[in-house]
Amino acid sequence: MGAGKSTVGRHLAKRLDKRFIDADREIEARTGVPISVIFEIEGEAGFRRREAELIDQLTGESDIVLATGGGAVLNEDSRHALKTRGFTIYLCASVDELVARTRHDKQRPLLQNSDRPARIAELLEARDPLYREVAHMVVQTGRPGVDRLGAAILAALEGGAASLAGTPHQSPDTP
Repeated sequence: MGAGKSTVGRHLAKRLDKRFIDADREIEARTGVPISVIFEIEGEAGFRRREAELIDQLTGESDIVLATGGGAVLNEDSRHALKTRGFTIYLCASVDELVARTRHDKQRPLLQNSDRPARIAELLEARDPLYREVAHMVVQTGRPGVDRLGAAILAALEGGAASLAGTPHQSPDTP
């Protein structure tokens, strides 16, 4: 949450002349309610089921750039689909950056508690190994702007994305 998936995804889709899809927005469009309402009614498990079904469907399409929700990697089938059906980029950010980027956000159900930094650290600790498991490329989002991030990703894709599959490629800005 807050790593820049939607911003960078839209930028890449435009540059690649592909359709951009934000999985969370797509779930909201299909259900007619915000993610927070789905969490209220169905809990996280119900939301994750919907998310996994959508990822299965969308990873079967071509010519799209898909921004998943941060928890999409919690589902094993989704991890497999993301790893095998496309080129997956992990936009990695520090806890401090994620806290700063989400500080005014009141819509994210998993961040509605009194200690946002601790909650983000907890989520990142649990999810980071899963993100890295599915990633064909890991990009640190803290320093460069969206244009620079997009250029680095496009250069990697044009330089032979297929050769990057199986081994995560670190962007030059990744420590």
